[in-house]
Amino acid sequence: MVSEPAAERRSDLDDPVVRRRESIRRWAELGQRTGYLCFGLGTVLFVVAFLLQFPGWLVATIIVVLVAGSTVLLPAIIFGYGVKAADAEDRGEPFGY
Repeated sequence: MVSEPAAERRSDLDDPVVRRRESIRRWAELGQRTGYLCFGLGTVLFVVAFLLQFPGWLVATIIVVLVAGSTVLLPAIIFGYGVKAADAEDRGEPFGY
């Protein structure tokens, strides 16, 4: 990867569009981590529930974790792709999404 001159990076930080895009990128990454963590936790809880013969409270917890993961992950993935597409557009790359 080619590094940018310091002055160019500094001017990027002054651009409100770039600042907003970076903010969206951070939130999307956090949302993806959280969503995938929920799915992983749901998988582990499913194995535990299987070993304990599926107690009702544990099944309810699994459902809540999977719904929460889906709710967080879907917009995070969409916004993540949007940020990647905007970056590619800024670099002049052909539309690929």
